[in-house]
Amino acid sequence: MRLTPVEIRRLLGRELDTPPYAGRDDLAIPADKRAAVLIPIVDYSGGQCLLFTRRTAHLRHHSGQVAFPGGRVEEHDRTPEETALRESLEEVGLEPARVQVIGRLDDLHASVSGFRITPVIGFVDGPVELKPDPNEVAEVFEVPFRFLMDSANHAQETRQTDRGTRIVNVIQYGSHRIWGATASIVLELRRRLTG
Repeated sequence: MRLTPVEIRRLLGRELDTPPYAGRDDLAIPADKRAAVLIPIVDYSGGQCLLFTRRTAHLRHHSGQVAFPGGRVEEHDRTPEETALRESLEEVGLEPARVQVIGRLDDLHASVSGFRITPVIGFVDGPVELKPDPNEVAEVFEVPFRFLMDSANHAQETRQTDRGTRIVNVIQYGSHRIWGATASIVLELRRRLTG
């Protein structure tokens, strides 16, 4: 499966909309609980990949977990796109000029941390030279787009949390375990792009 930015926009079913945070209905969510992540689709001559990070173990939220580059909204961020691009630059050194923003997925509520996350889809011509921030990122890796879009590679697990029993989405790629909100974002991307 190989998609162009135009095809992805068409499959998302709506034009890119970048309303400012101040105009959004979800302002009831505390500012420190709003976040945006970038879903970087890296395009190589041999295929496409999604870029992920593994967060360092000392971070307060989602430590040690696989995530997309991104983070908390800051006061000067006007749109989710600005948040996602700023955080991607800070975390992995991905220059905003290298990213063609092509759309969004619907906001996702991370039930454990309480964050409301806006996933922003970006198209990046590969290869990319990255400079991960060692304070935030333990590892950067890519997973083939074809692998992630194949439902045979998706599973669910039951986990016990302090809030009771939860069913979580899981994608295992080699030694990398993608689960929780990040896996849910991948599944929503798959649903939107494959129908």
